[in-house]
Amino acid sequence: MLQNNGFKKKLPLRRRQFLQGAGAVGLLAALEGLAPNYAGQLVRAANGAEMDPEGLFFNLDINHTSLDIGGKDAHAITVNGTIPGPLIRLKEGQMTTMAVTNHLKEDTSIHWHGILLPPGMDGVPGVSFAGIKPGETFTYKFPVKQSGTYWYHSHSGLQEQLGHFGPLIIDPVEPDPFSYDREYVVMLSDWTFEDPLRVLAKLKKQSGYYNFQKRTVGDFFKDISEKGLGPAFAERKMWAKMRMSPTDIADITGYTYTYLMNGRAPASNWTGLFRPGEKIRLRIINAATMTFFDFRIPGLKMTVVQADGQNVQPVTVDEFRIGVAETYDVIVEPGEDRAYTIFAETMDRSGFAAGTLTPREGMTAPLPERRKRPVLSMADMGMADMDMKGMDGMKDMKMDMKSEPVPIKKHGPDKHGPGNSMIAEMPRNRLGDPGVGLENTGTRVLVYNDLRSVTPGYDKRAPEREIELHLTGNMERYMWSFDGKKFSEAKGPIEFRNGERLRLTMINDTMMSHPIHLHGMWMELDNGAGEFRPRKHTVNVKPAERLSVIISVDAPGNWAFHCHLLYHMYMGMFRIVSVTDHIGGTGS
Repeated sequence: MLQNNGFKKKLPLRRRQFLQGAGAVGLLAALEGLAPNYAGQLVRAANGAEMDPEGLFFNLDINHTSLDIGGKDAHAITVNGTIPGPLIRLKEGQMTTMAVTNHLKEDTSIHWHGILLPPGMDGVPGVSFAGIKPGETFTYKFPVKQSGTYWYHSHSGLQEQLGHFGPLIIDPVEPDPFSYDREYVVMLSDWTFEDPLRVLAKLKKQSGYYNFQKRTVGDFFKDISEKGLGPAFAERKMWAKMRMSPTDIADITGYTYTYLMNGRAPASNWTGLFRPGEKIRLRIINAATMTFFDFRIPGLKMTVVQADGQNVQPVTVDEFRIGVAETYDVIVEPGEDRAYTIFAETMDRSGFAAGTLTPREGMTAPLPERRKRPVLSMADMGMADMDMKGMDGMKDMKMDMKSEPVPIKKHGPDKHGPGNSMIAEMPRNRLGDPGVGLENTGTRVLVYNDLRSVTPGYDKRAPEREIELHLTGNMERYMWSFDGKKFSEAKGPIEFRNGERLRLTMINDTMMSHPIHLHGMWMELDNGAGEFRPRKHTVNVKPAERLSVIISVDAPGNWAFHCHLLYHMYMGMFRIVSVTDHIGGTGS
């Protein structure tokens, strides 16, 4: 279902140009129309960018659309009629213009996730932008200052859950420091046939409504046999006191979600073609609203070359966890004349998205064996006697507060009020921890400690100030916040001083992972890489983790800062960061 991407200024395209564009995205049969629909969009976007060097102009229409998802009728909010929306391909150094027309009966918006641009173009209603009213067209115009793999999505209500998102690729002025023969976008998402507001209402009434993997009496007796009666009973009592279950890995599960790869359910089998021996670049984007995926291609190693659009020193792994809103670019080299399954299993193991890399249409590979659901541990509780899981990678790190994170620090007094149901007694650095369910896979799993920028950072100043924020929540009431206060309860914005070098330390007092996104500026992940710290727009903060990022504050204006789990943000885990020349307090 290839749709019109809405590019203006369409010029005649020579056959040679078309063939070059088709080859660049791996369409062995582009001219015969055998390409997967999403790869077809990639060709059109690439050619559109090449054809308009003076400045790109895109028409994007937001509308209600009826689609087939996994063999069922679905009512979606789409960009130009598809899920995902059309791939927009830009080039570093250009000025781009996007005319977005709202055909809905409600306000809408588009946020350009991870893109550095003026605050009025960021697309967050109520921050530096009024939103797009029904029947109106808003024109985004901004210079393209970066390159890499990014995406765009609605920042209005729960529209993102209904399909309002799409990929965005920016080609660099200078070639990337790695080679490949063809590329594919692999965009992961979660879809529910329920009304998203109905989903939220269920969570507010019963936070574990979608969790059908809770522990049983049989699990309790197994714990007794392994740990003894006293420890097993004490652990159960502790969980009951917190009113949580050790299987509370995901708020929303495969009970209602269908997991999609480039808009296709697993049975629809999104397919990418290759020739044996080629290097394939996969641009993997997690556009889900609430789902972390564990991504692997059985039989193939993956070399990670980009994280959040930024080049990193190559690291070869078997698997990685991709948080909501993160992107990873990997290179794979399928040498055999056979199909390979692209497998993205949900963190709670309740479902998966899947597709195929194959030398010929119609070939498939078996799905890997499903893994049992994981269980949260003492480390996820932040207990004082927890083990040192994930700390091996930290043993050689210099623990200087000016340049490196502190792995362990006792929690101060709990002043977060009813907005927080627990505290992590001993939050610590978990950047060497692959995450719950990936600890003992027997495979090489990417961790944040592996990420190193290809080039040293331009700002070598030590942080001159630190802000500490706690990620807080009450799962039973389904309340989410920073420092125990929802967005509506905060006294004012978090204030950054323009031009300063700032350390932002986040402490996760909840027992859930939170992908935290800062608009308008990069966060340098303080993972022990020194001046080669990787730059990220979204960082996943694990349960009971103390994680620091360093920010060169260089973007005056108001910016959104929030958890990218959509329902968490909607329920209050959102703040405004105000970058000014003068500073008062943190507005907490």
